[in-house]
Amino acid sequence: MTLTPTVKEDLETLYLFQLNKEANYLAAFTGPEPLTKEAYIHKYEPFLSNPTIHMCTIKIEDKIVGSIAKYEMENEAEITYWIDQEFWGQGIATNALRDFLKIELNRPIYGRTAFDNFGSQKVLENCGFIKIGTDKGFAKARNEEIEEYIFRLD
Repeated sequence: MTLTPTVKEDLETLYLFQLNKEANYLAAFTGPEPLTKEAYIHKYEPFLSNPTIHMCTIKIEDKIVGSIAKYEMENEAEITYWIDQEFWGQGIATNALRDFLKIELNRPIYGRTAFDNFGSQKVLENCGFIKIGTDKGFAKARNEEIEEYIFRLD
């Protein structure tokens, strides 16, 4: 597995991952429906040159299997990742996060998961994140307010 800086060409493949209904449901805090390809690229292309965003593409044998990024929200570093469903349950998210945290040194860094996204909670915990609280927010992918868990790594 390798992490490479995300480039515009990667967005074509990453776009396809966000079309998965089950993945959107688990992520919860996405749009109400997947973006069109043009809208997706229009949204994410500026992130590639934004100095507050550190975005990497996760590859296995040169095949794109996901993405991972650090971004800032209210002056706090947050982590996000997305793995193609074909590769769930193989430890890829955990390994990618461990590797990413070696090159992304902002601390504390936070992660958030929907209350029922047990896979993502396990990834964060396996990488040393501690659950520090909860919040409620409107999950557009579910069209309802849900609880989310907040994790922190110091």
